[in-house]
Amino acid sequence: MPPAVPDPAGLPHPELVAAIPRLRRYARVLTGDGTRADDLVQDTLARAWEKRRLWQAGSDLRAWLFTVMHNVHANQAALRRREAGNVSLDGEAGEPAWQIPVAANQIARVEVMEVVQLMGRLSAEQREVLLLAAVEELRYEEIAAVLGVPVGTVMSRLSRARDRLKRLVAEPPAVLRVVK
Repeated sequence: MPPAVPDPAGLPHPELVAAIPRLRRYARVLTGDGTRADDLVQDTLARAWEKRRLWQAGSDLRAWLFTVMHNVHANQAALRRREAGNVSLDGEAGEPAWQIPVAANQIARVEVMEVVQLMGRLSAEQREVLLLAAVEELRYEEIAAVLGVPVGTVMSRLSRARDRLKRLVAEPPAVLRVVK
């Protein structure tokens, strides 16, 4: 068997592998579920491999992969909406729980869980932009390209997400009742 010849139009392997943890984080924000997030990452990598000739060498592979993931997720969501009419009403419908991809000490873990829960109260658009800007450290232009929206929309969503998150953090905790 002859040795495999690298594909000159292929994706750079080390950069692709290095992007997987970031893709998983973004997928968890998009799906809200660890299992679905893993499936989304796998589907994204498969689509990226199929479309690898569309990636321009020298461009930011990470931003391109986020764009691919966003599009795969949007396509899957549209498919789920179309198929929603065919779902049995007897099926179990569970709310997907946020999973924390952090193994930290107890106090830090509680703080991260609180922030993630508060982020869950943001709109999906605000949550996506906040994650891409704050966690993935993408520039506004890159976020706009990933989401397919104007830069001004990115800036507006990010501003509203930050303001809403600040208000949510400042809210007093709910008063607990004593149940006898």
